Amino acid sequence: MNPTGDSERLIKPHLLRMKPYGYIAPVEIVAKDGGIPAERLIKLDGNENPYGCSPRVKEALSRYPYYHIYPDSEQRELRKALQQYTGAPADQIVVGSGSDELIDLIMRLFINPGERVINCIPTFGVYHFSTESYGGTVVAVPRDESFAINVPAVKEAAREGAKVIFIASPNNPSGNVTAMEDILDILGNNIMVVIDEAYHEFGGQTAVPLVDSHDNLIVLRTFSKWAGLAGLRVGYGIFPPKIAGHLFRIKPPYNVNAAAQIAALESLKDLDYLQRTIKAIVSERQRLSARLAETGILRPWPSEANFILCSVLNGQAARAYHQLKERGILVRYFDTPLLRDCLRISVGKPEHTDALVAALSEIC
Repeated sequence: MNPTGDSERLIKPHLLRMKPYGYIAPVEIVAKDGGIPAERLIKLDGNENPYGCSPRVKEALSRYPYYHIYPDSEQRELRKALQQYTGAPADQIVVGSGSDELIDLIMRLFINPGERVINCIPTFGVYHFSTESYGGTVVAVPRDESFAINVPAVKEAAREGAKVIFIASPNNPSGNVTAMEDILDILGNNIMVVIDEAYHEFGGQTAVPLVDSHDNLIVLRTFSKWAGLAGLRVGYGIFPPKIAGHLFRIKPPYNVNAAAQIAALESLKDLDYLQRTIKAIVSERQRLSARLAETGILRPWPSEANFILCSVLNGQAARAYHQLKERGILVRYFDTPLLRDCLRISVGKPEHTDALVAALSEIC
């Protein structure tokens, strides 16, 4: 027994009120709960690459002899390879355990309790989550009916003292990119602008060339989507030189494990293979969108990512989500005011599309 009483009284008050992040359950748990063999599940809820990682990754991981030794805390070899991949100098690249860790580090560097962060909703939930974890104040700026950013409202929030804005482009869950002229307009304000390009490889637009000329711009990327390394957690960011230096000082030591560094390096050595899987996903994205529109009950939104947001026109999104799950097809369901009756569907293989459309024809 704690002699001083309830130990919760020592916890930061804002963390006692904080809601946990709504992560996606792993396949083995869903399979067990639903009584469906894991190999029969069609997982279209996490925006993962259905083709998996490069074969070189598995081979290299099996051969690596030094798992008992701490990895390079500065990820020098990986950052050098990322310099060649992105065109950004290695000393401006910071690698993290997924881009989630980099978002956390950005908050740690910039946000004091009570300070404001602009969140262009609906968007990636980690921005809100990380802001709250540091006691910051979320300034929610709703996107318009086509999910474009409301630039005047963002600029007004910046004038009122917000310090950081996160812009996912392509945006999750809507799949649209933010126009470069809008990004440049926002960069002209006294605010740190973080462009999250987690889905860049499926669209192509990038703000990386702007970092050299804008000391208030950060661009984040990840290996989770295009390279099929979601389970190993590797993300990176391109930062202004001074900001990169501060992040190297405050990041945890050995924050990217040896297996993750090896996997990322081997991925960058096998771009031909990964480009083929990207092209297959982009091609299937077009077919999936057309097939979903043919159902007559789904309105797919245009997407430059590896997923498609769909409005369910009969108001039965929750019912469709649960009945698909009962059939072993996992999609993402939203029930927030700006995503009422929406499903987000990751792009799978052609056979996954066919199974999904067949199931939708039965339940809707």
